[in-house]
Formats: sequence, C-alpha cells, structure tokens
Amino acid sequence: MTETITSRPVRTGTAEAPAALGGLGLFTVLLGAALPLVDFFIVNVALPTIGADLSASEAVLELVVAGYGVAYAVLLVLGGRLGDLFGRRRLFLGGMAAFGLTSLACGLAPDAWSLVAARVAQGASAAAMLPQVLATIQATTTGHRRARAMSLYGATAGLSMVAGQILGGVLVAADIAGTGWRSVFLVNVPVVLVGLFLAARAVPETRSARPEPVDVPGTFLLAASILTLLVPLTEGRAAGWPLWTWLSLAAFPFAAAAFYAVERRADRAGRTPLVPPSLFAIVSLRRGLLLIVPFSIGFSGFMFVIAVALQQGAGLGPVAAGLALAPLAVVFFLFSLAGPRLVARYGTRVVPVGAALQGVGLALMTLAAWRSWPDLGLVELLPGAAVAGAGQALQLPVVLRVVLSEVPAVRAGVGGGVMVTTQQASLALGVATLGTLFLSLVPGMGMRDALVTTLLVQLAGVALTGLLSLRLPRTIA
Repeated sequence: MTETITSRPVRTGTAEAPAALGGLGLFTVLLGAALPLVDFFIVNVALPTIGADLSASEAVLELVVAGYGVAYAVLLVLGGRLGDLFGRRRLFLGGMAAFGLTSLACGLAPDAWSLVAARVAQGASAAAMLPQVLATIQATTTGHRRARAMSLYGATAGLSMVAGQILGGVLVAADIAGTGWRSVFLVNVPVVLVGLFLAARAVPETRSARPEPVDVPGTFLLAASILTLLVPLTEGRAAGWPLWTWLSLAAFPFAAAAFYAVERRADRAGRTPLVPPSLFAIVSLRRGLLLIVPFSIGFSGFMFVIAVALQQGAGLGPVAAGLALAPLAVVFFLFSLAGPRLVARYGTRVVPVGAALQGVGLALMTLAAWRSWPDLGLVELLPGAAVAGAGQALQLPVVLRVVLSEVPAVRAGVGGGVMVTTQQASLALGVATLGTLFLSLVPGMGMRDALVTTLLVQLAGVALTGLLSLRLPRTIA
C-alpha cells in the first residue's frame, strides 16, 4: 500500500501533492487528542454534585464514568479503520463535531439516565476523533519532526489526564451562570467550535490509497471482549455482584479467544483484520503496549481514588481536591518539554528512571496519607506529587513514541487505534479495579487505611512497569 496525503479532502483516484502537518495543524490535532482524555477525568470531582442534583445512585454514577470509557475503548480501533477508509481529516472533523453535540447533550441532561446515554454517545464520538490524531502525525511527519510531534502528543496525553481533574473542580465550584456540574461538559462546546475552524484550514487529509474494508466479525468480537471484562468489573461492586457479572467475566476469555482466532485467520488469508496479529511481530510495539497496561491502570485508578478520598474522606471541596494534584501537572509538563533531549542522549533508559521516580513520589504520597489524615491536601501531597509527575513525564511520552516508531505509515490508523485502545481500556480497567478495591475496603478499614492500601497496590504496579521498561529497545527508530 501507499499513503495518499493531500491538503484537501481526498478524491477517489486522485493523487494530490503531499502536504506536511504544520505547526497550527499539529496544535489542532493535539487539541483533539486532549478533549477525550480531559473528559475521561473531568467528572471525577463532579460526581458527588451530579449525584445530589440528579438523585443518582452509586451504580448509575459509576455508569457515567464507565459508559464513556467503555464506548470509547470498544470503538477506537474501528475509528482508526474508518479514517483509513474515508479520510482521517474527514473523520476527525466529524468526530469532533459529534463530540461537541454530545457534550452539549451531557450538559443539558434532565436526569441521570439521560446523562449516561449522552456519555456513551460522547465516548463513541471520541473514538471517531482520537485515532485520526496519531494516524495523521504518522502519515504527515518524518524524522525529527515526527519525534517532536510524538513527544508533544505524549505530553498532551499525560497533562490532559491531570488537568481534566483540576479543571473539573474549578468549574464545579465556579458555578458559572448557575450551571454547576453541567459546566464540565458545556465547556467543550466553544473549544470544539474553535477546533473545527482550525482543522478545516490546517489539517491535511490522509488515507490509504487502497484501504481495506471494515472487519465486521472482528469489530463485534473485540467489542464483546472489552464489554464482558469492563462492564462487570465496573458495575459489579455497586450492584452487589449479581449472577450476570460472573457469567460475563466467565465469557471474557472465550470472546477474547474467538477474536484472536478470527483475526489470525483473516491475517493469514491476506486480508487486513481489525487488529492484525502480524502487527505484534514488531518488537517495539509489542513491548511498549505491554508497558502501557500497568502504567494506565495505575494512573487512572490513582486519579479516581484520590478524588474520592480527598472529597469524601478529607472533606475538601472540588477546587481544593483538584488543585491538590496541580504540582503533578506542572512538573509533568516541565519534564515533558525536556523529554526529547533526554531521549536523544540516553535513549529509552530514561523510562526505568521515570518509573523509579514515580515510585518514590507515590511512596511519599502514601506516607503523607498515613501521617496527616484527615488533614490531607495540596501542601501534604506536594512533594510526592511533584516527584511522581516528573517520573510519569519520563515514561508516558517516551513509551507512546516507542509503540509507533516502527509501524509503517500505511498502517498508521490501525497502529494508532491499537495503541489508544490499549491505553483507554487500561484506563477504564484502572478505575474498575483500583476503584473497586478502595471502595470495598472503606467500610471495614476506614478511609485512611483503604487509601494507603490501594496506593501500596499501585506501588507494586509501578514496580512492574519499571521491570517491563528494561525490555524496551534502547533507541527509538
């Protein structure tokens, strides 16, 4: 296959002059990358207010988080394939427009179930938009420019996850025009309008010259695999672990095995399945994905647990709970800027150093929770959060670059979809597992001991991440 790149929408059979992704175009696609990640975390500090305003049960509130995350994870790879088929700029514009409309629907939701439905639709819209970001970067940049763009993408991803939680707290407390929690969704609308204006002018169109059709069986089986795992883990505790949750978990390995068998058969037959098993022959992609899983599980689990602990246990308001993580965000951003130079000099050896720093920071936060509870806030968490932010900044942007470093441009959409799906499914899994562990321990152990125990479990995950990082290729292609 060859890659067709044009500055205008692709026309069948027409080869336009290549167009590189300029600075404004890169800013625009990174804006599109930030929106879905911000919205995954922005609701964490708004959940208590949403529950009180809409009289929503704990199980329904968990669906507000899980509905978005699961829909997002299920459809990401399909979104990447559709971009290859119909044009990545076109899907980016359509996904961003739909994201704005569904954000408006979330902000205007009259009841809890309407909010859940709008969040599911919002997740599906994000899945159409986000894969086009990585695919566009892969298809329109090379060499140093691609390395810089991927570093900025990784920095944007990490910063968005922290900034979303801070922004959520500020918006809820500000109660702009009496909107309360609704502003955490309504704020997306003007941002989307700006993004659409810029994307129409600055983002070049790219797609495969001979794109493959959608893999329908693979799409359904991937959806079944993700749903049978994430839905019961997310809803099981609040629902009292009914029979359907155990049946769903029991079905997961069979759905996953069927998905792998179908994809391998299509790959061997010369077709392009939704997730080509041959793609995992790329060592950098395989080892990078394996590292993303524990990193993302720990990151999202920590963000959810700390939001609940600070508000319901330490008695902080949404602003104070959000700003308690501001040092993490600031240091993450600063170290992300230095990341490309460090990688150029030391290669991927910066990743295990980052894991060690993150572990030290997490240990400091655990100690602060043990000693200072319930007087836990910005000052007490500052040293640990700052060190952890530095460690995370030396991991995430670098690993994302490693994963896609050797993926051919013709498979940019598929590779980007696989990576983001792995990341998003792991983020959802982190909330489901560490969040469930924490909330299950609270009644018997109390908030402080439940928080400390959960942080120690995450610390074990950071150790695993550090060990896995030792197997990364030393240099990035």
